[in-house]
Amino acid sequence: MKIILAPDSFKGSLTSSQVCAAIEKGIRKVDGSIDIVSIPMADGGEGTVDALINFLGGSKIQVWVKDPLFRKIEAEYGILRDNNTAVIEMASASGLDLLAPEERNPMNTTTYGTGELILDAMDRGCRNFIIGIGGSATNDGGIGMVAALGAKFYDQEEKPIDLTGAGLVKLHSIDLSQLDPRIQECQFKVFCDVENPLYGPEGAAYVYGRQKGADDAMIEKLDMSLRRLSEIIEKDLGIQVAFIPGAGAAGGLGAGLMAFLNAKLEKGIDMMMETIRFNEQIKDADLIITGEGRMDEQTKYGKTVFGVIKAARLQGIPVVGICGSIGDGVEELYPEGLTSVFSIVNRPMSMKESMENTAELLTSTAENIMRLLIRALKTYPNIRFTGQDT
Repeated sequence: MKIILAPDSFKGSLTSSQVCAAIEKGIRKVDGSIDIVSIPMADGGEGTVDALINFLGGSKIQVWVKDPLFRKIEAEYGILRDNNTAVIEMASASGLDLLAPEERNPMNTTTYGTGELILDAMDRGCRNFIIGIGGSATNDGGIGMVAALGAKFYDQEEKPIDLTGAGLVKLHSIDLSQLDPRIQECQFKVFCDVENPLYGPEGAAYVYGRQKGADDAMIEKLDMSLRRLSEIIEKDLGIQVAFIPGAGAAGGLGAGLMAFLNAKLEKGIDMMMETIRFNEQIKDADLIITGEGRMDEQTKYGKTVFGVIKAARLQGIPVVGICGSIGDGVEELYPEGLTSVFSIVNRPMSMKESMENTAELLTSTAENIMRLLIRALKTYPNIRFTGQDT
């Protein structure tokens, strides 16, 4: 039997590589002879660097940068084996998980540290960039990022504005004359898992602001700020980016990357699967196990798990999902090719307890799934598993 492990990370608990290891441990408890192939996955959020280095080779670089509140922290990114391609997760420098709950306020946060990661990679000779923009704490439209690369942003009195969501309200002009000239030598691909516009009811502030700590009044101001940014970008740079799908990703960083760095936004999971040749790797598999922290109605919209399900269905491979929690709408995944889904929560427990014990719970769940599967195969030796019927 050949089993593919292709999970996303369990945010706040385990990377996708660690999830693979925990699931494999459970399978091995039942049958050590099973052929297990681990393919840690990501769609632009946590785990993107690890997933690409795992398949393509490379190394991690640690560098001191500014966090979302301008404090000095050590962040990391990857340089692939070609020594020319940098893989950056913006969340490493500008992510929500870097802040305590009481610190979360997108009026005050910045992407400046993400720009410092790009700068460091250019200093090391990189000219190709893959940037994952999931998990942001920010709503600054990317002005912090590009300011770290030399751009200037002024108010009506030609004074520098704050490089935050709040600062955008005062934006009057953009000056890219001092932008690092090496940017012209670079290509930027952005792994993006959402299609939101920059502003409006479906924009960055209204859809994602609250989870970053914004209240209703802040959300209204942040949306106004992003609208202002769009107007100034069009006035000063002659570029319209506001309603390109993904412009609102990461608090408008999607728009900033397109406008300031001429980046191309790509659906993260599609680009990941193409890069690691996922369809080739799963050939002849009998089962794929995937998963993420929570599976619900959002899983269908560009998430890693849904990408895995779609790829498996094309080859008639059954897919089992393992997740921390199962939300409303997961039943919509069954017609798409998902065979079944299991939560790792096996007794009453708090979220804190489940997140602290994710590895052990994953191992236990995988073991139980395999015991059931092996028993079925022994009882019905001629049974064949497919992606549609079991």
